[in-house]
Amino acid sequence: MIGFKRRLLTTCAGALAIAGSLLPPVADACTRLVYLGADNQVITARSMDWARDIGTNLWILPRGIKRSGEAGPNSAQWTARYGSVIASAYDIATSDGINEAGLVANVLWLAESQYPPFDGSKQGLALSLWPQYALDNFATVAEAVEALAKEPFTVVTDKMPGEQRLATVHLSLSDASGDSAIIEYIDGKQVIHHGRQYQVMTNSPTFDQQLALNSYWQQIGGTVMLPGTNRAADRFARASFYVGAIPKTPDPVESIAAAFSVIRNASVPFGISTPDQPNISSTRWRSVADHKRKLYFFESALTPNVFWVDLTKIEFAADKGVVKKLDLGPGQSNVFSGEVHDRFKPAEPFKFQGL
Repeated sequence: MIGFKRRLLTTCAGALAIAGSLLPPVADACTRLVYLGADNQVITARSMDWARDIGTNLWILPRGIKRSGEAGPNSAQWTARYGSVIASAYDIATSDGINEAGLVANVLWLAESQYPPFDGSKQGLALSLWPQYALDNFATVAEAVEALAKEPFTVVTDKMPGEQRLATVHLSLSDASGDSAIIEYIDGKQVIHHGRQYQVMTNSPTFDQQLALNSYWQQIGGTVMLPGTNRAADRFARASFYVGAIPKTPDPVESIAAAFSVIRNASVPFGISTPDQPNISSTRWRSVADHKRKLYFFESALTPNVFWVDLTKIEFAADKGVVKKLDLGPGQSNVFSGEVHDRFKPAEPFKFQGL
């Protein structure tokens, strides 16, 4: 038995060394997972891990808004078919959200992302609008994948606010049926992983390599050993094990609690300092979306309460809906509690970052 443990630990150390070699030394990180519960419950949870305040506020966006891809004269153009509740980044981009049909979109950092050149052969779509395009136009993952697989636009990135590096993210979609898709741009080509089994996404390495690394931990079994660092591959392994291991209860309150418990387990302590990684990312906030009940929960690291938005209480109609904002304050430090759809205030829409 001692020999087995020694061999196991040696093998684990080797796997961790491989995982570490695949990960960039400095990363802005996040975790996303989909809980598939009893009674057809589907809940998507994500953490937003960022090295500094990402300037997030919550927004209600009605149907009927005309949008431009913000990529210059040859930009994609569309009118929103669905209203949505979204979490912004710096109030220049959509980072997360759910639409009235129950489709959820999340973007997470992926350093390996490389978008195709914008040569004018297709319409352009600024990266800041990528998740919003999905929320505006699609009710299901299958519908989105069918449309996006045809590559109707070229995704165009730009520098992060106050930084010299380009924004590099990948997109996850999930819907009320439990279907999922992970969409990445690798070496300038779109890669789509589509299927109900793709419940977890983190950051580097690319999604296919994350799946390969996770298969190692599946062989060991989460009750024997799980990786405990804040690296993306380790968070992927923990979230994958726990989202499958937690009880699948028909009680929606317990299901929300279960989803929160897993995403908190994959979070990064606030204010953590790692000497050799000065820009390691703390978890700034978490969101949990209940696809079936159309509830969007939000939890900030700096406030004591979870609060939520009930989309069934919002007027999304094009002729009656109004853009509204819930100001979360610096670092999302404003305190809210309970259901808050009536705490949003009418506001001018934010301008998406473009070229």
